[in-house]
Amino acid sequence: MEKSYLTQNDTEECIYELLGADKIYESFAMISGKWKLKLLYIIGYHEVIRYGEIKRQAAPITHKMLSTQLKELERDQLIIRKEYAQIPPKVEYSLSERGLGLLPMFNELFQWIVKYNV
Repeated sequence: MEKSYLTQNDTEECIYELLGADKIYESFAMISGKWKLKLLYIIGYHEVIRYGEIKRQAAPITHKMLSTQLKELERDQLIIRKEYAQIPPKVEYSLSERGLGLLPMFNELFQWIVKYNV
């Protein structure tokens, strides 16, 4: 059998075969697109952040796109949206437990950037 790079170690099955393509692609869809990784990074970096600050840091994202992407990230349980009942409205975002699970991926990506001078 041909060695796959997508294994946890030499004795385990290929992760692709273990999980199946549909599960993997479904997971990729949760974080794919032009904005989602950037938004996850911004929210994770700040731990708790308000909508306006996310919009400022994710510029030039439009209000509609930001709103849509945040709703999708919340739907996929990667972020938590906390709305305060006050005037003017106050909304804060943070990573959920599932979203926090992506932080090692970001750390690996940062190491890759440094190693290959990307």
